[in-house]
Amino acid sequence: MPSLKDLKIRIESVKSTRKITKAMQMVAAAKLRRAQEAAERARPYSEKMDKVVTNLASSFQGGGSVPKVMSGSGSDQVHLLIVATAERGLCGGFNSSIVRLARQHARSLIGQNKQVKILTIGKKGREQLKREFESYFVDHVDLTQYKTIRYGIAQEIGEKVLDLFENDEFDVATVFFSRFQSVITQNPTAQQIIPVEVKEDNGKKGFYDFEPDETELLVDLLPQAIINHIFTALLENAASEQGARMSAMDNATRNAGEMIDKLTIVYNRSRQAAITKELIEIISGAEAL
Repeated sequence: MPSLKDLKIRIESVKSTRKITKAMQMVAAAKLRRAQEAAERARPYSEKMDKVVTNLASSFQGGGSVPKVMSGSGSDQVHLLIVATAERGLCGGFNSSIVRLARQHARSLIGQNKQVKILTIGKKGREQLKREFESYFVDHVDLTQYKTIRYGIAQEIGEKVLDLFENDEFDVATVFFSRFQSVITQNPTAQQIIPVEVKEDNGKKGFYDFEPDETELLVDLLPQAIINHIFTALLENAASEQGARMSAMDNATRNAGEMIDKLTIVYNRSRQAAITKELIEIISGAEAL
């Protein structure tokens, strides 16, 4: 059984840990609000962009060649997996859930004799995938120098991905991220961004005359749509990371409190037992005299 001194040191250590986890929880809560607002503001723009691309694609009369990022390379042999995770841990299963989805997808493709290439965004995803898929890595994006997610970051990543596609380095690109739903719920998501998927619009369609024609508009809009998908994924990830960290630190703070209570009970019982033992020894000595 540990001594009173050991128990006291352990209680103080857990109290210090609780202060840290509580502070991290409060910081995550402050960051979450800004990250959540940014993600929610980006969603309408992303949805509208998809509708515009869908409308253009459905109105396309074939007056020119279909842009390559929409038609694809004519093959699906080489797949680029863009795995977006956080640069830091202590956020529960946030990173692991994204990596798990990407790992399953990669294994499935390899099992179908497809060629897999992996571009990682964020250190944690790269660390978890390194042991099994290090030979598949083609590039990495470090976000440690950025305090907030800006459009320029997504633009650099998007242009890098588009250059790889134009150089016939891959046929299909899929981005893996976590879509924010609430503080306790973040949904790991896989979204194909190349070739651009044209979603069916079952609503009432309007008739538009485009100037310039559909081909020219798609050539300009499709790269922007791809960059926008990456930007939205990064914003959703940022909100999901802070939500997961806030929840994880809240649980850690509660667990630390419970541990302190249990250790305090053990300490008090041990102290009481030590005092009782000393009293017995004093009384026994007095009786012996």
